[in-house]
Amino acid sequence: MISQNQISQPNLETLLQADEMGLRLEVTAGLTTWETSPMKSHQKVVDRIRASIKATLETCECVHYADVFVRFEDGSLKRPDISVFCSEPIEENTPITLTPTAVVEVISKGYEAKDLELNPPFYLNAGVLDVLVLDPATNEVWHFRSDLEQANKYFSPVVLTLECGCEITV
Repeated sequence: MISQNQISQPNLETLLQADEMGLRLEVTAGLTTWETSPMKSHQKVVDRIRASIKATLETCECVHYADVFVRFEDGSLKRPDISVFCSEPIEENTPITLTPTAVVEVISKGYEAKDLELNPPFYLNAGVLDVLVLDPATNEVWHFRSDLEQANKYFSPVVLTLECGCEITV
């Protein structure tokens, strides 16, 4: 369920303070959402997926990070479960401003609407080429791309080649 915080546009400091309390705040196109920090089982799924990411073309390095702050051009601050970049972002101690080429979200119980309804259209409109959403409870995988009228649906494990040339097993 999407919950709206009373703060309309929290800054990075507020987001980091929330993180210290075990909450993940994000700002998506002006809407502040929150969720609890992920559990160990969630992180194990993220780690398994990240371990599978590899480059299949020389044009993309397939650099990937888990749970890193990304500041999008509209000012939105997001923390995708996995962000994939074709080159190493330059930021070290501030949110990354390079738009990911792909994003993977792993659904946590109770946050299905955020991960399936709010995030994919936002990411695609922001220039992300591939958005993958995994529901570990059902093993359903949705692959959203801007050139598709609707998401392709698979069952995990599935090996997919992303638009950028990275291969990933979800």
